[in-house]
Amino acid sequence: MKASSLKELRDELKIYPPEQLQALCIRLAKFKKENKELLTYLLFEADNEQSYVESVKIEMDESFESINRRSTYLIKKSLRKILRDTNKYIKYSGIKTTELDLLIYFCRKVRTSKIPLSRSVALQNIYVRQVAKIESVLAKLHEDIQIDYQDDLRFLKA
Repeated sequence: MKASSLKELRDELKIYPPEQLQALCIRLAKFKKENKELLTYLLFEADNEQSYVESVKIEMDESFESINRRSTYLIKKSLRKILRDTNKYIKYSGIKTTELDLLIYFCRKVRTSKIPLSRSVALQNIYVRQVAKIESVLAKLHEDIQIDYQDDLRFLKA
């Protein structure tokens, strides 16, 4: 089965009554966990972006606390999982400042949680890629907003 384009889907959804749209959304949420998470964000958390960012940061803190530090391999796997979840939450939001806040927080946690970046090239690469991603997102924003994040970026590069 070939998936329809967004325009075709949008045009088709216009003809459905609200009750059927609600049923379609519920069915979509039952199908996959990410769909349910996105719908939860859109319905309950999109109105208050700051509390959404704080809840994601709390979840990141818990994940950093549970990192298995027995080997660099396990640290790398844990960091990738935290980063994968963070990128998923960034994707739900779609707001660049939220993306910056969460990526900067991730990098700060890596720096302050005594993860031995110098022992593993893979760990260094994860960190360096995120700093580069922060720089590229920051370059796309307005100059006033860029100034707000310059101190954070200097800390991450030091």
